[in-house]
Amino acid sequence: MSAARGSGDDLRQLTPRQLDALREVANIGAGHAATALSQMTEQRIMISVPQLSIASIDDMPNQIAEPEEPVAAVLMRMEGDLTGLTLLVFPHPIALRVAGLMMRRKVSKLGAIEESAIKEAGNILSAAYLNALADFMHMTLLPSPPSLAVDMSEAVLSSTFVASAHGASQVVCVESEFELQDVEERLRGFFLLLPDPPSLQRILKAINVA
Repeated sequence: MSAARGSGDDLRQLTPRQLDALREVANIGAGHAATALSQMTEQRIMISVPQLSIASIDDMPNQIAEPEEPVAAVLMRMEGDLTGLTLLVFPHPIALRVAGLMMRRKVSKLGAIEESAIKEAGNILSAAYLNALADFMHMTLLPSPPSLAVDMSEAVLSSTFVASAHGASQVVCVESEFELQDVEERLRGFFLLLPDPPSLQRILKAINVA
């Protein structure tokens, strides 16, 4: 399969073996993220097998949440050998819980301090996924400082993608579920990778020889 020479739908036409390679990267990244979250919050955290999906940029908001459901999204630009965007998206109740875990107290609303805690968590968790991708591709990936958007799902995702995607047409979505073992609670988050067209081709080339 000559996916690297495709016209734009390449990621959605991967062979089962190529998808397995991407899923393995996602699995490693989620494991790193669980370890990082455990260290940040001093909680015992397990990770379920992440779900990987690939969608067009226009369809992505519908895969994350209902259009009117509020979410918190941590955005970082990806630089280095690959360029594009990453987003770590939490449904609003999960964002409150993540902020509370980071701050060691109950959080009922997102003020400036709570938003800073979410940005820190998003920064570290996104880096865990990017490090797994960098190791797989034998490349250097450098995330930018994080920014945070809190709004309805459709507004956050659509505006962020349209304003910042720079030609990206496809999104790799890794849905991960983290289990807090001590309190038997599950936290759901979504890591989104939006490679720009040249970086998409590099990823496809790496998958083809995986």
